[in-house]
Amino acid sequence: MQRLTTLDNGLRIVSRTMPSVETVAVGLQCDAGSRRENGRENGLAHLYEHMVFKGAGGRSARDLAEAVEDVGGDLNAMTGREGTVFSARLLADDLGLGLELIADMILDPHFDPVELEREKLVIEQEMAEVNDNAGDLIFDDLQMACYPDQPLGRSILGSLESLRGLTRDDLIAWRDTNYEPGSLIIVAAGALDHDELVDLAARRFGDLAPVTRPQVHAARFTPRAIDRTRPAEQVHLCLGWEGPATAAPGLFAARIFCEAVGGGMASRLFQELREERGLAYTVYATHAPFLDTGLFSVYAATAPADTNAARDLALKVLNEAADDLDERELSRARALAKAGLLMALESCEGQASYVARQLLVHGRLVEPSEVVDRLESLTLDEVRAAGKSLLASDPALAVIGAGHGLDLP
Repeated sequence: MQRLTTLDNGLRIVSRTMPSVETVAVGLQCDAGSRRENGRENGLAHLYEHMVFKGAGGRSARDLAEAVEDVGGDLNAMTGREGTVFSARLLADDLGLGLELIADMILDPHFDPVELEREKLVIEQEMAEVNDNAGDLIFDDLQMACYPDQPLGRSILGSLESLRGLTRDDLIAWRDTNYEPGSLIIVAAGALDHDELVDLAARRFGDLAPVTRPQVHAARFTPRAIDRTRPAEQVHLCLGWEGPATAAPGLFAARIFCEAVGGGMASRLFQELREERGLAYTVYATHAPFLDTGLFSVYAATAPADTNAARDLALKVLNEAADDLDERELSRARALAKAGLLMALESCEGQASYVARQLLVHGRLVEPSEVVDRLESLTLDEVRAAGKSLLASDPALAVIGAGHGLDLP
């Protein structure tokens, strides 16, 4: 059973009880991510997420870690382009501790200047790790190629220059502007009592005052090519097209098309590029929806001499699928999507993430059965049409490697 309570200040508290478990996942989701940063602030949302772990509520970084691990739990966080999540997994009796730690981190972080400078060095190492991994870096490059000179196109980690320029005052201003009650959701799933959760949350967040935040700038999909030349055994290639936004009517059909063409070992891209031609070990398609746009992408890692062939074959496969995708492929893609959803919901973390996501996107609680019904109702014509719509314009292109000989626009 899922329940929603909204406090007078606009804070939403949502829960999903799971009677068969003895644990709980509790978290705080904020709809502020790197997309809300200006150019000078790039990396601030991510730095904020790191810094609240460095001491809060009178506890040091070590104290925070020990407090949750003393009861067998763990504490984590993640920054995205359109949101930040703080979460704890615990035994059911320790729900109050988990929410206490998260509340301290958001409401009473220390932001010690010495810790700030040290944590910047840690993030510089995180940047170096990404830069060393072309399979990760290529997707940052693709975002930049699709949304140049826009917050949505910048790296979540920021640049060395922007990171080094961020201050303690920036962290405080980010929190005061973005962590206001209307932008927050307290979410929990597992063995819990909803009324208890509401009481705990109201005690810590009930006095938080609403503020007016600046509007997010509209995204402009402006595809271009980015070629990052570096010595490597493989060329990493990513093609990107604009897709449906998070609440767009065509989102489900686009996701099923994506699943059919590049979501598994039986997909057309995998079969054609890897199994039939041996052009890639890794090849797949993804769709990432945002508030007002989406990004459908195809990734492949191939030999430099095969880059043109891999790109051309991927484009051929995609366009053919938009014309002749069949009922068996639709059924398989639908089954994969349903199984992925329902398998994720078997964990407390999956349940918590699901209900918070639905609330953020739709403003209401959506039962999983409603999502399954929508998947079941999709027709072959709808999915083919979604494919044609996705591929209607020229794609953005990101390439990392050397010696590929691609003709770049």
